[in-house]
Amino acid sequence: MTLFRIRGAVFAVIATVTAGLLPAVSMAQAPAPSRPAEPLPAITMPDFSALVERYGPAVVNVEVVERPNANGRGGGPDADDPLNDFFRRFGIPNQGGGQPRNSPPAHGTGSGFIVSPDGYILTNAHVVSSAETVTVRLTDRREFQAKVVGQDERTDVAVIKIEAQNLPVVKIGDPRLLKPGQWVVAIGSPFNFDNTATAGIVSATARSLPSDNFVPFIQTDVAVNPGNSGGPLFNTRGEVVGINSQIFSQTGSYMGLSFAIPIDIAVNVENQIIKTGHVVRGRIGVTIQDVNAAFAESFGLGRPRGALVSTVEAGGPAEKAGIKPGDVILAVNGQSIDHYGELSLTISNMHPGTDARLSVWRGGKAQDLSVKIAVVNDDQEKTAANKSPKGPASGQAERLGLTVRSLTADEKQQAQTDGTLVVENVTGPAAAAGVQPGDIILGINGKSIHSTPELVAAAKTAGKTIALLIQRQDQQIFVPLRLN
Repeated sequence: MTLFRIRGAVFAVIATVTAGLLPAVSMAQAPAPSRPAEPLPAITMPDFSALVERYGPAVVNVEVVERPNANGRGGGPDADDPLNDFFRRFGIPNQGGGQPRNSPPAHGTGSGFIVSPDGYILTNAHVVSSAETVTVRLTDRREFQAKVVGQDERTDVAVIKIEAQNLPVVKIGDPRLLKPGQWVVAIGSPFNFDNTATAGIVSATARSLPSDNFVPFIQTDVAVNPGNSGGPLFNTRGEVVGINSQIFSQTGSYMGLSFAIPIDIAVNVENQIIKTGHVVRGRIGVTIQDVNAAFAESFGLGRPRGALVSTVEAGGPAEKAGIKPGDVILAVNGQSIDHYGELSLTISNMHPGTDARLSVWRGGKAQDLSVKIAVVNDDQEKTAANKSPKGPASGQAERLGLTVRSLTADEKQQAQTDGTLVVENVTGPAAAAGVQPGDIILGINGKSIHSTPELVAAAKTAGKTIALLIQRQDQQIFVPLRLN
């Protein structure tokens, strides 16, 4: 890429007035010279050579031999191709076809970085999750067998350990200071090319991904490829601000969108794993979703912000604290919640048993509620019927584009719902919003709906947008409807 820089030029015209050549002009009559606009500071390309030289030795290559048939995989003619790990990570079908029985184990490659002189290393959990053996190779070509100390699938962070002393280490930075547009550098082993450095800029911070509610990712345009997973992301001061974890791609190759786990989250996981061998997280027993412009208008918020509560777990901490579906959580202990992912992160980092003060928006005004943090139990699951119920006669809420009917007692029990209306047909605003037949209507703008007349009345008094709370299979979600 060729960069062109246009420099401003200032031309000074000096007029010499001599007798008999030009008439004299008084200074009072001369027009005031115009001042050129102040130019922006010149943008210069950074030089990362000192950074790579100083901290590159603390970045390691992680080679993994997987357990036979781990996760349904085995060896095969292409099993040690680093592209296969790439395809598996991002949900792309195996490019090498089926695996023969009794085939050799698969090999994988990733990266990591040393965080203590006695051999503790951070990497991605998906790099070592199926490992039978882990080999760490340093830039001086020494190799060590590593032990997996622990891993956390929710954040995709793992801690491994090698037996060595006086190792080079990275410096940990503060990812909260990152701003879009700042330069960052990744060092790793893409396609097994050790200690490869690539650079780019921060594209966004606190990016929530659909499958990762516990991580507000750092989005960059740094080239990240198979083998970069688990490697460090540096700021220009040489501090690690993230762990390169995944990319977004429609083709299976790098497309300019890469995501890193903020290092403060990884360090919290590391400290817990080293101290206790596992990670403990806080929870309050709610399902949340982001607040878009339509929801903000429906609930009377000045702008989209906060986390919208769509489900409250029966008997959970939130229900005991008085939190209800339709509440918008705006802050925790005075810390503002702008996006819903920030609530998940904030609560999960709190110690179970402590009290949290929540600022909740309800009925057009804010109020404070106190909730006691509980511990996350990954085994908790909810079940509901998958069939679309059929039953009594239908009613219509034409303004919403909904045809609904009442659930029978047996249907309510089967669906494990508090709702009484099920959607039979959708048109207009409801269809445009993605409401489906079989969805169960629970409420509008935070108010419970129990009958067709209540639904029709709520639709008549609603403004241009409403927040429709529905139950779909085993989940409760708000859907924004824009009305005519």
